[in-house]
Amino acid sequence: MSAALISSPSKSRRIDSLDDFKGLAVRMRVEIIKMIGAAGSGHPGGSLSEVELLAALYFRVLRHDPANPAWPDRDRFILSKGHGCPALYVAMIEAGYLDPAVLPTLRKLGSPLQGHPDKRMLPALEASTGSLGQGLSIGIGVALAAKLDKRDYHTFVMVGDGEIQEGQNWEAAMFAPFHKLGNLTLIVDYNHQQLDGFLKDILDPAPLREKFAAFGWNAVEIDSHDFGQVIPALEKARANKSDKPTAIIADTIKGKGVSFMERQVKWHGVAPKPEEVAAAVKELEAAKI
Repeated sequence: MSAALISSPSKSRRIDSLDDFKGLAVRMRVEIIKMIGAAGSGHPGGSLSEVELLAALYFRVLRHDPANPAWPDRDRFILSKGHGCPALYVAMIEAGYLDPAVLPTLRKLGSPLQGHPDKRMLPALEASTGSLGQGLSIGIGVALAAKLDKRDYHTFVMVGDGEIQEGQNWEAAMFAPFHKLGNLTLIVDYNHQQLDGFLKDILDPAPLREKFAAFGWNAVEIDSHDFGQVIPALEKARANKSDKPTAIIADTIKGKGVSFMERQVKWHGVAPKPEEVAAAVKELEAAKI
């Protein structure tokens, strides 16, 4: 391998303490609530369900450098469920990609924090997403490029469980193992809800682990609000040297951390009012979940 292709160590901030991770999760949820409340629109439920996964990725697992977002050997993360971008924006701010002063600008004209990830407005993103069902295919292209270029970066893609109903995902699910993309990890935010109801009442994709395993993936299920399960699962996926891609079925709670939002369909795409923001922040800060 030429010198140009040798990976240098990540320069991102690493968190080792579970208590520190739990504190980070609280801060992230508080900022998600505040920013969606300030915008007056957005998707709190699915943003809150992703928090531990994104915290573990950006502060333990991903090889990345906020000072050099275009570093060729960085790991890639693609948020296919683009409506959950408030959680991604908060993770990127905490990691140092953005000034915290932009938090209140979510969904504002000209803001880097658009309602769905927009690479034109925020170049540190890997892709513009939010047209559901496409992210895994994008990730496959990125993972294939790594193999062709003989680079060792890893590609992570997060999809929603309602999004999994779209057929393009299953074509991609066949393609990745067939082409031996062991450098690819799919994370399914399995919160059991979608825009207007529960999966079991609309089009249930279960059993997800068994389906991905049958397609040839290393498929595992975890409690994704438990850092003790999240971090090892993601680290194992990142270290994978087999030809099999990894599918992490991440069991989550939509609206996690805010009791009046948890598992409530209403909060898929409704912003909290000022009094609801205050109540949610008070609950999160008191519970230290």
